[in-house]
Amino acid sequence: MKTERTGGRNNGLGAAGAAVTLAGVLVNGLAYLVPVLAARRLDPADLSALATALGLVAIVGVPGLGLQLAVAVHHARHGTSDTRRLTAVTAAVCAGTLIVATPLLMAALDLPIEVPALLAVTTAAIVLSSRSLGELQGGQRFLRLAVGMALLAAGRYGGVIAGLLLGAGMTGALAGGALTAALAPVLLARLARAPRGPSTAPRLTVAQVVAGCGATLAMLVVSYADLLLARQLLPPSGSGAYSVGTVLTKGALWAPQVAAVLALPRLARGDRRSRTVALTVTGVCGLVLVLASTLAGGLAFRLAGGPDYTHLGRYAPLFAAIGALYAVTFVLLNDRLAAGVRWAAAPLWAGTAGLVTVAATIRPRTVNGLLFAALGTAIATTLIMAVTARRPPGVPAPGPGDQISPPRASPPEDGGRSRPPGRAYGRKPPDPAAPPG
Repeated sequence: MKTERTGGRNNGLGAAGAAVTLAGVLVNGLAYLVPVLAARRLDPADLSALATALGLVAIVGVPGLGLQLAVAVHHARHGTSDTRRLTAVTAAVCAGTLIVATPLLMAALDLPIEVPALLAVTTAAIVLSSRSLGELQGGQRFLRLAVGMALLAAGRYGGVIAGLLLGAGMTGALAGGALTAALAPVLLARLARAPRGPSTAPRLTVAQVVAGCGATLAMLVVSYADLLLARQLLPPSGSGAYSVGTVLTKGALWAPQVAAVLALPRLARGDRRSRTVALTVTGVCGLVLVLASTLAGGLAFRLAGGPDYTHLGRYAPLFAAIGALYAVTFVLLNDRLAAGVRWAAAPLWAGTAGLVTVAATIRPRTVNGLLFAALGTAIATTLIMAVTARRPPGVPAPGPGDQISPPRASPPEDGGRSRPPGRAYGRKPPDPAAPPG
């Protein structure tokens, strides 16, 4: 595969992929460490409150992930443009939602009055940081992207971990998290800073950010729908067993995501080879994980949930297959978003609706009953996405009111000469074979 010239040196995509993978491991590791420490430092009531608070940040912060996705695609297609105002508005809406909902959160979730304000600070910082991550991803500065991911994770979780270790309690830990998170946008802005000249690129629109947010939300909903249904439909023992199995699903889902991260800027520029490579890497990774769980299913369940769940090893390949299928689906979803397709996430919402309908109709009461319904949904969703994700070769199909402009090459990180745009940037893109969507 071609190498990218960054900082005057040729850095292979293998090195960039390894860096992004390590950063992802760090992010997930810190996120996992928080509940582990909290379970040992807090009483059950505060532990539940902390878990609820962090869950609220994850939910309300979804627009930040959508913003990163939209900024990355826009930067890759058009070059640098001013996205500060839209970023500020998105952060204000997310943080303001928590502030306005303070009375409801206090009454419904029994949270102290100061917690929503602390969560609002953390959420705003995450959303503001997402803009810098999107610029780094769209500019294919993947080594800096990895550093940025690590910095944001340290800011998001570092203060919480420090507060727990120091015995500051639930509120003190959240206050420490808000303080360290507030530093992240400044550091990431410096990391993503590049020389700026006059730009003719169109502005990032609200519709593009909304599309990114909708796609991100659809990813989360479709991949967690079966777990939520298990909580409602299965007895406590079955629900617990199913939650352990979904650990394997999430592992198969997120393990190959580095391929989608590296491919997104090239997909935005109409590089069909990158889509083929990303799908191949994701598919092979999923196949390996399914085979491994087939051979060592009992061990996989033992590692995920302990010796009490070893007997469920026969289900391990099915849980892994669900994650592997959705990993492929998400690569295709990124490709549709990069092409400017309307309602790119519609197959995922349809899959979620289908699973809920089937579950409500047959009301499975066993792990294998719900598991087969979830697997069938994953297969159908992937097939629908594969059919709808087809597009003509060349550059991406423009979205509504969007014009493809030749993006400037991303500036090198230490003054060296950057790689010039490819041939596709210098010519007018062909008209799409069919209207987007």
